[in-house]
Amino acid sequence: MAEDMEKAKQVYQKLIAMLDARDWHYERDDEKMAVKAGIKGDDLPIHFTMSVRPDMEIVQIMSWMPFEVPEDKRVDIAIAVCVANYTLAQGCFDFSIENGNLLFRMTTNYMKSELSDDLLEHIIFLSAATVDRFNDKFFMVTKGMLSIDDFIKQVG
Repeated sequence: MAEDMEKAKQVYQKLIAMLDARDWHYERDDEKMAVKAGIKGDDLPIHFTMSVRPDMEIVQIMSWMPFEVPEDKRVDIAIAVCVANYTLAQGCFDFSIENGNLLFRMTTNYMKSELSDDLLEHIIFLSAATVDRFNDKFFMVTKGMLSIDDFIKQVG
């Protein structure tokens, strides 16, 4: 257990060093081994939290959509999430039908391996690109500006 925590701290320090080397602006929470940052997307802002999880030996990035899905659109968004996820090679969208929260999540395992700066950066940029590809479409479905059928046609 102590060995797992030591490895997690090393991975967290590597993440911090990578962000610093690239002059990223971020907030860090050393106790939770997490950083919060953002990227400007083509339309909606992209905020993410990247954390090191010693319990699972993973680095995880999570990006919440900057809107809540209203109750009357939750079934449509659940379908849209399934359609979107089917197109993805890495990461996935998670949706809570109970509270309307929608997020993108990607993980990579560091068990018995070393994560390079390039891989950590890749996780951030691939996550941002994926969120940017879908966030406006999800938003338009929630606002009734895009039907689920049109979403499927555009994405599928």
